[in-house]
Amino acid sequence: MVTRSKDLHGFVPDKSRTALLLIDVINDFEFPEGSQLLELALPIGRNIAELKRRTKQCGIPAIYVNDNFGRWQSDLRKIVTHCREEKVRGKPFVELLLPDEDDYFVLKPKHSGFYSTSLDLLLNHLTATNLILTGIAGNNCVLFTANDAYMRDFKLFVPSDCVVSNTVDDNEYALKQMREVLKAEVCQSSELDLSSLAGSAD
Repeated sequence: MVTRSKDLHGFVPDKSRTALLLIDVINDFEFPEGSQLLELALPIGRNIAELKRRTKQCGIPAIYVNDNFGRWQSDLRKIVTHCREEKVRGKPFVELLLPDEDDYFVLKPKHSGFYSTSLDLLLNHLTATNLILTGIAGNNCVLFTANDAYMRDFKLFVPSDCVVSNTVDDNEYALKQMREVLKAEVCQSSELDLSSLAGSAD
């Protein structure tokens, strides 16, 4: 049974043993090799959107863990607004993955979602013990976040069709590292047993 917060009108689980992390998906792709990465990322974005829809149906909360891109006065709305501007390269990707009002959002200054952020506190509040990791880039921010999650004894699930890196080879290497070193369960998103992962941590 999922316990829901009254303060958020019953939309968001107040306690959940699993959380979905969407890492750096609010992204303008305005950087060297951004066009190359965007081409690989678009189909991945559609997979993440479908996984998010399925997890929400099961009561698993979504947490956007996003880089502040060096903009220390940024917040969720500013980043989303910037990424949806007409001439921004990443607009079609971001519009696949717009946050809902009941999603959580954590800004990070560096690669790992845990470094100098409130992510630890939020996951402790949710009593989460399992993390489903998705996003950009598999061999960078996803891998760094997975490493820090593993050191905190979280059980990791990494849907391979929901993670993207600058090259296919880089992505495969990162997935291998997460599977073999960080003991993550790496599989297709369709193979995740969300019903089993959902629910409150008793």
